[in-house]
Amino acid sequence: MSGTNSSGMTRRALLGAFAATAVTAAPTFANAAGFLRGAGDIRRIKMFSGRTGERIDMIYWIEGEYIKDAVKEVNHFMRDWRTDGVKSMDLRTVDIMAASHNLLDVNEPYMLLSGYRSPQTNAMLRSRSRGVAKNSLHMRGQAADLRLASRSVNQMAKAAAACRGGGVGRYSGSNFVHMDCGVVRTWGG
Repeated sequence: MSGTNSSGMTRRALLGAFAATAVTAAPTFANAAGFLRGAGDIRRIKMFSGRTGERIDMIYWIEGEYIKDAVKEVNHFMRDWRTDGVKSMDLRTVDIMAASHNLLDVNEPYMLLSGYRSPQTNAMLRSRSRGVAKNSLHMRGQAADLRLASRSVNQMAKAAAACRGGGVGRYSGSNFVHMDCGVVRTWGG
């Protein structure tokens, strides 16, 4: 075996690129805010909302700096669509989402089911489901519920958990994964 694939990349280069991605996407909770530092020049987030019909494909970080206007667009996109309430999302959560997406090696955007939730929306959802936390991190702008058509809940959850940046919930019955920048933990099935 020559060690070179059809694109001309050596096995060593491919493993090195994978290792760099894995190290970049595997922070400890103590440094979760900066776990992608040194990971390259850009961070990008790709999502769509079935509720609003909106799409976002946004580079929100370049050369160690968050882009203020891009972050503002991400916050608006991740708003509570029921109340139109906008909250500044904790960028650690967005970083976890972006790192997980990179680990999954997909071009497909996330489907955002829930980002920020107003207290009213959270109370309404809580009255309908046992699975909604009273003090949900969604109300702080620190959580997102996401889906990918091309990846299973288990695949998505494993990628998010590899980041070790916060909580990862598997909701196989509803086909989505919860990602947050809270305490590192996993739940669900």
